[in-house]
Amino acid sequence: MIRRAERAGIAVEEITQERLPLVALVGRPNVGKSTLFNRFVGERRAVVEDRAGTTRDRLIAIAEWNGFRFRLVDTGGMQPSQGDVIDVAVQDQARIAVTNADLIILVVDAATGPNPGDAEVAQLLRKSGKPILLAANKADNIDRERASHEFASLGFDAIYPVSAQHGIGSGDLLDVLIESLRGLPADSGVQTREGEVTVAIVGRPNVGKSSLLNQLLGEERTVVSDVPGTTRDAIDDQIEHAGRHITLVDTAGIKRRGKIASGPVAEKYATVRSVAALDRADVALLIIDASTGLQAQDLHVAGSVIDAGKGLVIVMNKWDLVDKDGFTFDTAMGLIRRQAPFLDFATIVSISALTGLRATKVLDAAIAAADARQLRIPTGALNRLVAEAVARQGPVHSGSKRPKILYAAQAATPPPTFVLFARNAAQVHFSWQRFLENQIRERYPLNGTPIRIVVRERSAEEGRERGKGGGRTGGGSR
Repeated sequence: MIRRAERAGIAVEEITQERLPLVALVGRPNVGKSTLFNRFVGERRAVVEDRAGTTRDRLIAIAEWNGFRFRLVDTGGMQPSQGDVIDVAVQDQARIAVTNADLIILVVDAATGPNPGDAEVAQLLRKSGKPILLAANKADNIDRERASHEFASLGFDAIYPVSAQHGIGSGDLLDVLIESLRGLPADSGVQTREGEVTVAIVGRPNVGKSSLLNQLLGEERTVVSDVPGTTRDAIDDQIEHAGRHITLVDTAGIKRRGKIASGPVAEKYATVRSVAALDRADVALLIIDASTGLQAQDLHVAGSVIDAGKGLVIVMNKWDLVDKDGFTFDTAMGLIRRQAPFLDFATIVSISALTGLRATKVLDAAIAAADARQLRIPTGALNRLVAEAVARQGPVHSGSKRPKILYAAQAATPPPTFVLFARNAAQVHFSWQRFLENQIRERYPLNGTPIRIVVRERSAEEGRERGKGGGRTGGGSR
């Protein structure tokens, strides 16, 4: 449960974190686990496609039924460990989900009837010692509902026919699920954490996003492969670092819209969720390949971060592959600054997700960026700063009318947003706003966060009245 406390200065979130029980959806490929996941969660969070093997990573979300909240995890289909390297890794991920779960829902296909693979999965799940509910999915008519009783051969006490697509029987299954969860031993209770930070790991496909996540978590949380596009779903995990509670969101690689439209359906949905993951994050870790340098697609992703007003840390991964001397990092950082001057506010860190080199440094930078996004400047101090900037360099104007800055105020966080009220506001050139931004950054700790400056029209009389309280900034160009 999250309680937001409004405070002066740097806003800090006060969080009461309750331990929610974890329910894992497990079964053979293409039995409808992801559809059932979406039905329980109430939104289209998992990739659903009529093709076996679409779900690859464990996808976790919070579901609620009759006032009871629990975590639900979707998994890739469990089957004999054979096939390519990704298929084998998917099996490992499903087994990790089973190990961590408090309760398991074994999903089978009522449309096709019992399959030898169902018995194999059931046998594996029994070894976990966890409570198991058997859900016969795709029972969307009387004949299939009756046929679902054939799964009694798996040896479970009860079978719950459902149709995840149409919602048939899902409420009854949830009732039993909640009753079973209530009977589990209670957890240790409530813990209070301050300053939670949500960090999205973004970037082009195959730059090491999942490898970094696994390194930070200390476990194989996501499928890692050299095949581009391995990660498709946005997934969350929590860690503690430097006394802060951090939620890490790994995402599928963000691609250009043209490539999305022409790509597979699963990639299309995955990219939409990557953007949604960015929307709910405080800070983005933009992972780039240090061995190849900044690419055009990296700039595209960075632009998405800035448009969303999120904090930004540029992470040069695969640093172990770069030939280095005493000036290598400074040279690489300088190149990025020249290639993308609009990213000069972002902190740059070099790491190796493979070896763990400086991996935790990205968390330090993310926390600093998250705090910077919440920074508030008192109105009086802001107006004095703006007045000094005007005295140093009057607003550059693009027309014949000279603008005059009357006063300033911070309108919002996050990100820090400043409004300048002026006469002839439309004549204030963007370059002067950039100059003012640099002046603000020199005075206050705003590394890692974009800031926004808005210039609005205000009459001289209104400016004098407002200036009495906050301090007028003075004249424009002379």
